[in-house]
Amino acid sequence: MAKHLSAKIGPSILNADLAQLYKESQKLLDNGADYLHLDVMDGHFVPNLSFGHPIVKCLRSKIKDAFFETHMMVSNPEQWIEPMADANVDQYTFHVEPIKDVPLICRKVKEAGMKVGVALKPGTPVNVITDYVDLADLILIMTVEPGFGGQKFMEPMLQKVAWLRENYPGLDIEVDGGVGPSTIEACAKAGANMIVSGTAVIGSTDQAKVITTLRDTVNCYLEHNHSK
Repeated sequence: MAKHLSAKIGPSILNADLAQLYKESQKLLDNGADYLHLDVMDGHFVPNLSFGHPIVKCLRSKIKDAFFETHMMVSNPEQWIEPMADANVDQYTFHVEPIKDVPLICRKVKEAGMKVGVALKPGTPVNVITDYVDLADLILIMTVEPGFGGQKFMEPMLQKVAWLRENYPGLDIEVDGGVGPSTIEACAKAGANMIVSGTAVIGSTDQAKVITTLRDTVNCYLEHNHSK
């Protein structure tokens, strides 16, 4: 029996006022966010720099029990496993592209007490994950080129989501990039159940409404597919 998947909405705080990180994060949680998606960039794997484990650790000291996912857009994900575990991160999602031995990183993340997320850039074919999907708790399909918020959604990436959902019905599949009320239906239809939304949630005057809309749309498709 495949586990019953549920919709989870994890706003990305990259586009929030980072000087008010705690306040903005708490507000998102108060407005119904299921988890926080924290974009960590090293200026190398992606051309942008964001924040690292000291900030995540400070945020965790204020927000004790929310689920933190760090999206590690970094060239050497192995380097940050221990520091992020020390910051009490729940899910460590890293990119396959810069790594030779993905299963090794998966195991190290698990050993450090975190869940394993494996992320694919738009140019990476989805079938690369067959070798280690059993080691991952989540596969993240990027629907924009990683590195900057506010980019245009890349609809063809949803073919990857559909392929994953067909082949791994019980898998948590996350989409990230340009996802909001206008693109959520396509994501839900393809089979994504974990939704990262940055600008669409952060920039809204009614965050709770946007989060609810995203969740309801995904749940609608999940229930439909579950009952088939």
